[in-house]
Amino acid sequence: MAVAPWIVSDELWGLVEPLLPRVERRFRYPGRKRVDDRACLEGILYVLRYGIPWRALPRIEGFPSGQTCWRRLDEWERAGVWSQLMGRVRTRLGEAERIDWSRAIVDASLVDAKRGARRSRAHTAAVSAAVTT
Repeated sequence: MAVAPWIVSDELWGLVEPLLPRVERRFRYPGRKRVDDRACLEGILYVLRYGIPWRALPRIEGFPSGQTCWRRLDEWERAGVWSQLMGRVRTRLGEAERIDWSRAIVDASLVDAKRGARRSRAHTAAVSAAVTT
């Protein structure tokens, strides 16, 4: 039987869990109990897998609300969890020789200068010097 792609395996959870920030409940006025991190991760993976809006996350057993998943995703992004996780996964795949570097792509973003944007004095001086020599 195939496992749904958003279900977090014990092996993956073993990589992710140590990276997650620990949030302690307040002693006085503890409020509502925090939703399980693993359930939030599964909700995040479901949204990313199917490309649906956060508010469209189905209310099936085990999934928190889309809003909760989004907040947890944002919290983990601010804590640097995703970059650390990618580093760990890359290391493990490299050790297992499962990365095909011949298919790797380096990506860059270029931003055009707006028309009429002022140029710096240093740039203008350098261009003038290059033209006159």
